[in-house]
Amino acid sequence: MIEGVKVKKLIKFADDRGYFMEVWRDDDFLLEKFGQLSASLTYPGVIKAFHYHKKQDDIWFFPAGNAQVVLHDLRDESPTKGKTDVYYMGENHLISLFIPRGVAHGYRVLGQQPAVITYLTNNSYDPKDPDEYRISYDDKTINFKWDTVFK
Repeated sequence: MIEGVKVKKLIKFADDRGYFMEVWRDDDFLLEKFGQLSASLTYPGVIKAFHYHKKQDDIWFFPAGNAQVVLHDLRDESPTKGKTDVYYMGENHLISLFIPRGVAHGYRVLGQQPAVITYLTNNSYDPKDPDEYRISYDDKTINFKWDTVFK
């Protein structure tokens, strides 16, 4: 597992009215502060990859649909520099994920339904000074193949 990444297994409490799920409780104070809560809908088969931040940590959750999430550690000082991890998140895989700054991240929507991602950040987006560094989905350094093999 990439150093600093945190995975929280989620529990859904359901009844005939719907369900309740606690997505993230920051008892470990991973976010220095709350910056922004965002949501995005992405269509089946779309790859949204890769980017990383130098000043921002993210917490990701997929409340609808399913996605293959790929992380790649770019941090020079990290003992896991160059390591790639893959997570399956969404309706069928109830987890939330803390992604520290310096770890590239991206995802691909799986299945036939759109996926919704919600994410918390410790800094708000600033269009005058964006902290987002894009990397192509087929970057040779990361060298990740976006083919999904189900076992």
